[in-house]
Amino acid sequence: MRLSDCHNFHDFRELARRRLPGPIFDYIDGGADDEATLRQNTASFERCDLVPNILRGVENVDLSVTVMGQKLATPFYCSPTALQRLFHHQGERAVAAAAAKYGTMFGVSSLGTVSLEELRKAYATPQVYQFYFHRDRGLNTAMMQRAKQAGVDVMMLTVDSITGGNRERDLRTGFSIPFRLTLGGMLQFAIKPAWAINYVTHESFKLPQLDEHVDMSGGAMSIGRYFTEMLDPAMTWDDVAQMVRQWNGQFCLKGVMSVDDAKRAVEIGCTGIILSNHGGRQLDGSRAAFDQLAEIVDAVGDRIDVMMDGGIKRGTHVLKALSLGAKAVGLGRFYLYPLAAAGQAGVERALGLLQTELVRDMRLMGYSSISQLSRTNLRFR
Repeated sequence: MRLSDCHNFHDFRELARRRLPGPIFDYIDGGADDEATLRQNTASFERCDLVPNILRGVENVDLSVTVMGQKLATPFYCSPTALQRLFHHQGERAVAAAAAKYGTMFGVSSLGTVSLEELRKAYATPQVYQFYFHRDRGLNTAMMQRAKQAGVDVMMLTVDSITGGNRERDLRTGFSIPFRLTLGGMLQFAIKPAWAINYVTHESFKLPQLDEHVDMSGGAMSIGRYFTEMLDPAMTWDDVAQMVRQWNGQFCLKGVMSVDDAKRAVEIGCTGIILSNHGGRQLDGSRAAFDQLAEIVDAVGDRIDVMMDGGIKRGTHVLKALSLGAKAVGLGRFYLYPLAAAGQAGVERALGLLQTELVRDMRLMGYSSISQLSRTNLRFR
């Protein structure tokens, strides 16, 4: 199977599965507990039908949106995800380059493998910095100051991960950073030697956003211990409100799911919220973001930019979310599989295919701009 044979999400996933050792593929692919929420994230879109219009004159289609003060050429963006150079040696460099090519936003994680400064200097496209709330308040302040100095456009605080989810696929293989593989996990690496050769022949793996704070050598702290020992489950709205004031710019919360929380985000001065269950990787049984979208848009959509992520595999999924009132949608696995399969070329192909789908779907819906979409386009079963 070649990159040119990939025409959709499922093709990229299969190519990534063939290339990656099992433990690494499962880290991308898996969810928490029974993975019910992981499945529901996509199933939620399938319970909603599109109602197209005809004869509307749709030769020219404008996909551009403005979200959190950022003008994007497409209504989708590349959400920040961790450990990208573990999947392909280009990592965040590939994702940032592809996002810049298509004129959209990309995110850098505090668990990212390329420094936010390098990416900010290399690409002018809007950049998000995603971070977690640490027990060490000084560390939180230092990370925000660093992002401000680097010229980051949007600060994104992930609020659904004050502790790690129960990802049993990782437990079975012993996946962690550094690796603590089970025998079965080691065997799966052995049958994919090309990945290992690629890994050892490029620059060493590191976490530049945290390398001053987390020892990654020898008996180092694993990612699991990072979540359980460094992150602060005592985080409150007062803590976040202080961060919003310190940042004094575009600030969004990722992982909001209730109306009450959405209202609090508005009250403390956030400019955006992202409805998300972390791709089904945290609280299994959590509601799908798409199912919760209308309720939250109705409550706060006129006062704050509402986005969502989770389960998006098709252009029609994007259109359904936008029709319900989302300003834009975030992609995660949608670009991680192509990254793992083929680096920058893979991510560019995936984003290009999604853009092509959206233009075609907009024409079939009878609309020439995103602003024309509304709930009149939808029917729920």
